[in-house]
Amino acid sequence: MHTSSEPTLRDVVDLVHGWYPPGTADSWDRVGLVHGDPAQPVRRIMMAVDPSPAVAQEAADWGADLLVVHHPLFLKGVHGFTTETPKGRTLHTLARAGCALLAAHTNADQAEGGVSESLALALGLDDLRPILTAPRPALDKLGVLVPVADADRLRAALAEVGAGRLGDYESASFTVEGVGRFRPLPGATPTIGTVGDLEEVPEERVEVVAPRSRRSEVLRAMLAVHPYEEPAYDVVELADPGLSSTGTGRVGTVEPMSLAAFAARVAEVLPPTVHGVRVGGDPDREVRRVAVCGGAGDFLLDTVLDMGSSGGADVYVTSDLRHHPASEFLEHDGPALVDVAHWAAEWTWLPVLEARLRAALVGERGATVETRVSTRCTDPWTFRPDAHTAHPTARRDR
Repeated sequence: MHTSSEPTLRDVVDLVHGWYPPGTADSWDRVGLVHGDPAQPVRRIMMAVDPSPAVAQEAADWGADLLVVHHPLFLKGVHGFTTETPKGRTLHTLARAGCALLAAHTNADQAEGGVSESLALALGLDDLRPILTAPRPALDKLGVLVPVADADRLRAALAEVGAGRLGDYESASFTVEGVGRFRPLPGATPTIGTVGDLEEVPEERVEVVAPRSRRSEVLRAMLAVHPYEEPAYDVVELADPGLSSTGTGRVGTVEPMSLAAFAARVAEVLPPTVHGVRVGGDPDREVRRVAVCGGAGDFLLDTVLDMGSSGGADVYVTSDLRHHPASEFLEHDGPALVDVAHWAAEWTWLPVLEARLRAALVGERGATVETRVSTRCTDPWTFRPDAHTAHPTARRDR
């Protein structure tokens, strides 16, 4: 990281990408640095859900050097961005003010400290785990037999190409000693032993874990340093245990309360919107376990329903639920539904991101950086007409 007390844009982008790696974003998504000079200094950082023209103007008026948003400005290809379009006005406003733009979307949805986790924590959930765990990178386990005298050189060569990396540890391996037996046949040029004679050699079995994507590179490194013509080795593809702490949505626990009381908590915690909080279910049912998904979460309805049938969730909190999927979900007598404004649910991530940035830049580094979370509501719904009393003959299921 830049050594001055004034971080560069590259420094901040590296932090955000370290917490929310762009490689974990969905294939259709467009995340990362949208605009800005990576070498420019950053003194003021503003955070918002949407890169709307009004938000861009707010950032410019405040003198922000960087605007970090959840929703990307450009999801589809464009051939220009003039001020005649809303997206063009957004970028023009930021560029004129010297304010960079960084988007963290689906890469921030699944991560620890991300959108769904922030929503869950804001609602008071404990014992969090993903609804759907993210697959971990595919791993192999290589086991190779090598003479004791050559084992250290082999381990070093494997570590050099990334084998033996486990989380924050490197050069991790397991070794067990034994005796190798073999008889070189005519045509062999054995490193140890004589053609035609049965040989016994003290050997070690060295086992390491390696990324499956680097299998060929790891095997070439092993073969290059192994003293035998025909090393004995095996490669086992490791199964994903499904224990990742990252993934889609979150499920956790709350102290027992009624659905009505839990819905009131949701309404109190989230920033107010015209959309408000909509609830489907018996107001008196008990709520203990809660599933949440920041943003549009109807794609998880079947998964949450299966969890509910086994005691996994009493209520599912998400956004943008449509009539028919919600109705059919509730007809199964599974979890209740709480539908909240998309913007409000995802806004809960912004204070978490701000705290992480301040801890890293100001707390750890002592940088003179100001941060700001935009409270401008960019939910598309702006008002409701005066409510009328429902007709006595109105039916809920018509």
